[in-house]
Parts: sequence; C-alpha cells; structure tokens
Amino acid sequence: MTTSAIDARLLSGMFIAGAANLEANKEWINELNVFPVPDGDTGTNMTLTIKSAVKEVSALGDTDSMKDICKAMSSGSLRGARGNSGVILSQLIRGFGKVAKSETALTVPVLADAFDRAVETAYKAVMKPKEGTILTVAKGAAVKSRELADAGEENLEVFLGAVLEEAEKVLASTPELLPVLKQAGVVDSGGQGLVQVMKGAYDRFLGKEIDYSALMEKEEEAGEAEPEKEVEKEQEYLRFIYKMRMTVLMSKKPSSRDQKEYIEFLKSLGDRVKCAAEGDILHVRIQTNDPGLIIQRSQKFGELGEVRLINLKEAESGRSAVSEKEESKAEPASAPVKKEEPVETPPQPRKEVGFITVSVGEGIEEIFKGLGVDYVISGGQTMNPSTDDVLKAVEKVNADTIFVLPNNKNIIMAANQAASLTEDKKVVVVPTTTVPQGITAVINYMPDLDAEANKANMTEEIGAVHSAEVTYAVRDTEIDGIKIHEGDIMAIGDQGILTTGKGIEDITFESLTKIVEDDTEIISIYYGKDVSEEDAEKLRERAAEAFSSCDVELQYGGQPIYYYILSAE
Repeated sequence: MTTSAIDARLLSGMFIAGAANLEANKEWINELNVFPVPDGDTGTNMTLTIKSAVKEVSALGDTDSMKDICKAMSSGSLRGARGNSGVILSQLIRGFGKVAKSETALTVPVLADAFDRAVETAYKAVMKPKEGTILTVAKGAAVKSRELADAGEENLEVFLGAVLEEAEKVLASTPELLPVLKQAGVVDSGGQGLVQVMKGAYDRFLGKEIDYSALMEKEEEAGEAEPEKEVEKEQEYLRFIYKMRMTVLMSKKPSSRDQKEYIEFLKSLGDRVKCAAEGDILHVRIQTNDPGLIIQRSQKFGELGEVRLINLKEAESGRSAVSEKEESKAEPASAPVKKEEPVETPPQPRKEVGFITVSVGEGIEEIFKGLGVDYVISGGQTMNPSTDDVLKAVEKVNADTIFVLPNNKNIIMAANQAASLTEDKKVVVVPTTTVPQGITAVINYMPDLDAEANKANMTEEIGAVHSAEVTYAVRDTEIDGIKIHEGDIMAIGDQGILTTGKGIEDITFESLTKIVEDDTEIISIYYGKDVSEEDAEKLRERAAEAFSSCDVELQYGGQPIYYYILSAE
C-alpha cells in the first residue's frame, strides 16, 4: 500500500531508528576523520548529539502531537550538540522542525519545505560554510527533495528512497570537493553520519526490523549514575520497593515494535529502567513494586534465566540479606552508615566579569585557575563538551558578562550555540583553538575595556600564538603530501601536520623549529601525563640551547593522548 504521509508516531520511530543506526556505525565514522589522531570523534559527537534528542522524544511516549515531537527533537539536539558536526546536525534538526511542527502529517511537499529550511538553518549557523562536508550532503538531499516535489511525486517510499540515494551520491563526491579528503582516501565523516541517520529512518519507514541493541546498551552505560548522584536520589528510589535484575533467554529476536512496547511496559511499572540485548540474552534492570507482572510479561520472549530481587526498604534499614553494592558476592549487608548533612556553599556575590574555559589535564586546569578562571569544563580534544555543558557552566558563574574560551576549533560552535541560548547573562565567546591561545586570552584581558573591545583585543593577541600538539597516529594515511604510518609520532600545528617520525623528543623538537620565528620571545612546553618530568626537562634544555634568545618555560599539563602541547609567541 502506498504511504503518502508520515504522522507523529511514525516520525518519532524514524528519528529513533536513525539514531540507532548512527550509534551502530559510530566507530566506523570516527575512523573517517582526516587526521589519524587517537581521538577522532565525529561519530561520537553526532551520536551523543542525537541521543540527547532521543531521550526527550522517548520521554513523550506514544504522542500524536507533531509539535511536541519536533520540539523534543530540536531542544534535545541543540542542548546535546557536541563538536562542529553535532552542532550542524542539531541545526538541521531544528530547521526541519520549524516547518514540520505546524503539520499534522508530513507529505512530500511538506518534507521538501522542511529539508529546505533545515539546510538554510544549518548554513546560517556556520560562519564560513565549506563545501565537501555534511552541509553539502544535506544540501544535495534537499535539492533532490525539491526536484521530486515539484515534479508531483506523492509516493513517500519513492521520494525518501531517491533522496537517500542522492545523499549517498553527494557523499561519495565529497573527496572531489575537499582535496584533504581525497589525499586521506576518505569521504566526509559528518556527511557519512548524516547518511547513516537517513538510512536508519528510511528502514523504519519501510517497516524493516531495526536493531536497537547498540542504542540501548549505550544508554545503559550513560545511565549509570555517579556515586554521589546515587546518594542524592536515594530517597526518590524508595517509592519503589524492589530492585530487580533479570535475564531472559530469548527464543527468537523480538520485533522493533515488541521491543518498544516492552520498554514502555517496564517504564509504566517502575523507574531506572535498563533493557539491553546481548546476543540471545535480554538483560533487564528496574526498580518496581510489581516484579510478578514483569516476570509474566517477560516470558513472552523466552525462558527466564537469572532473577534477583532486593527489598530496598530493608536495605535502607540495614535488614536486607544482601547489600545492594555487594549483591554479586552475596555478602551480608553492613550496618547503615549515618549520612552527613551536605554543607551548602554560600552563594558568591555577583560580579561584573567571569571566565569559563575548556581544558583537559590537571596541570593545565590549575594553570587556568591560577589565572583567575572561574570554571573549567573538563573536555577538549579527547571529549568535546556539549552545548548543555557550557550552559551549565554559565549558570554556575555568577557574573553579568562571561567570557568563554573553547580552546579547540571543534568546540567553538557549541560555545556560540550556548551563548545564543543564554538570556540572563552576556556570554562572549573568544575563538581560541588551542590551550596556549586560551592562556594568552586570559592574560590579555583588560578590566578597563568593555566586553566587545576585550574580545577584539584577545582575538588579536591569540593570533600571535603559534601552537603545536604532539601525539601518535592510529592509521596509515597521507596529508598535504606527508605520508603517515600507524604508530608514528606526529606534530599537528595550527594549520595542519608539521612533521612525523618515530621519536617523541625528536619530533617535538622538530615541531618547535617550525613554529618558532625570529621575533618569538617565549616558548612554553606543557608535558602530558605519559611523559616523565625527566624527559620533559631534557627537552626544555635542548630547546633553551637551540633558541637561546627565547625564554623557555616548562609546565606540567597532565593532558592525555598528547605528549606535549607547545606554544611560541
């Protein structure tokens, strides 16, 4: 039967299926990053972005409101956006929702309008749009959708299939648009991520069975609360008597509809629901008052394996035969420990200006704090913080104007997005792309200048900072004519690969020769957690001898993955 419209429930299902397919291909997409660094993260960033939206969509349940679905997709992805690819994906979703939210069903003409608006919104969010990226793939899909709509196509199966085919075609052409992709022998990773979302959504539209196991497993990992958060929420959990863990030996793989209905059933009977399939075994965790009903319903999928119950009220009073933390060892519960009352930190007085920076490594974090930075967001190259991470940091800094230093080119867009979503404070994003630039920006803040003048001054000053980062390659590739082999040590500068080879000290020193100029006055060396102080001091002495006209500073950064972060200014 020909389908000519997509209702709210189907849109919700297609969106979640798209996220599941992206999650399933996340690591493959990560490997498409041009630079063969050990923290290639496009797939991870896009997955975390869309999963933030999936969480909000799933919380709506079986709603028939297109407006609510679109709002959840948009707000969830905007706040969860990580990295440039994640921010662009969130803007595509946002633009799509602007058109779709006012409709009761999505037809071909409506979808063509929504795709056009999605691309328009995403392009506006990028200061300098570059072709050969996710933007190009999205635009190609939108152009095809408009072409089909204008031709009078009404069959959504034909329409969506043709749009997906065009997106794949444009993706395959991205190496011709970006020479760096062609040299590396890869297509654009962000574009591939978008295509995977579209594929998953199309499969759901066709009624194909969707594998949600990867998505559910990752949600389970993400749902593990930190110990202190477990304590904070303990009283809330006690409204349910039993903590239940169970495995089901599935006789056959359940359909996507059965999986969704089962999860909704679990949610209706409890809290802290975690459900993940591992091969033929279904793992279930829940806090509930009705374990019998859950056991009865679960037998629909196969035989029960192991079932464990803990009476949380008895555990709270110390009477439980098995403590929650040691249940796997079946040891007697210890006597209840008297909880200390949390000590509230008195609110700091409001001030005119505050600073937020992004950093990774205890040494670098201490350096920023020593310079007067109010809040350090843990992250950076190894894990790009989300828009929501920046928003939460802004909330914690009690200042009228807050300067945000991203210190990574892949975080600037998320920071700008956070600034646009903040209403009660002025958030100024200084486009720092490296840690040394961030340090220089803080040092050059002038109290007697206003926010915009300070931004201009700091931006000018960071332009004089030349940086390099030394790490190792995770695969063979070629960039800018430089052949790189897996395991090589490589130095990455502000504009690309500086040098590559075998020895950490030699490659680091060689990269210094490429960033130090005749007018350089200060060389700063920040050594990572995998470098000994002795080796770092040896490098400092070598640099001081070679660049005798410069002051050479050595500081412990403690950063992972990158052996050294260097700056010359």
